[in-house]
Amino acid sequence: MLKLLKFFFSTTKNIEPTMKKYLIVGLGNIGSDYENTRHNIGFKILDKIATKEDVTFENKKLGAISKFRFKGRTFIMLKPSTYMNLSGKAVKYWMTKERISLENTLIICDDLNIYFGAFRLKAKGSAGGHNGLKSINEILQTQNYSRFRFGVGDEFKKGNQVDYVLGKWNDDETLKLPERLDKAVELIKSFGTAGLNNTMNAFNGK
Repeated sequence: MLKLLKFFFSTTKNIEPTMKKYLIVGLGNIGSDYENTRHNIGFKILDKIATKEDVTFENKKLGAISKFRFKGRTFIMLKPSTYMNLSGKAVKYWMTKERISLENTLIICDDLNIYFGAFRLKAKGSAGGHNGLKSINEILQTQNYSRFRFGVGDEFKKGNQVDYVLGKWNDDETLKLPERLDKAVELIKSFGTAGLNNTMNAFNGK
């Protein structure tokens, strides 16, 4: 019996409870043409975290993956390589592979309906016209997952929506973006440590 107990603890001591693992998904499109575009804010936020935590991304199945630990939690960051319209495939694969619940999954995306730099964290909701969220809704067969919408504003003429979201940040946005990225990092860490409701109260509209 003693040998059996020793074997059990030796093989399980490094296994982390899945409740302390979080999947943080930044939506975007791969390729140099899409770098620093408004639609790629999800990638940009995850890159900011990676820099702060001194970790790097590794290309794996359906996306680039990086991990960091904070206050006893493990955050697994995913930048899907499927392009925006098929983001759901990558999200489902990594949720399943890492055994991460819907409750512990956070999706980061751009939002045209709120002004530049504003945050809107929600527990659920429709895709709101966002193709990445639309794919995730279809693949997961639910809208009940947390999403962090980063405002990019709507300073475009009628019919120019696609060009706007796939366009580069203007000079004023570029100047203000670093502070907003730092705040976004705080929001993500709070999601995993303080919980969704507390994080919504602390960051929404800020």
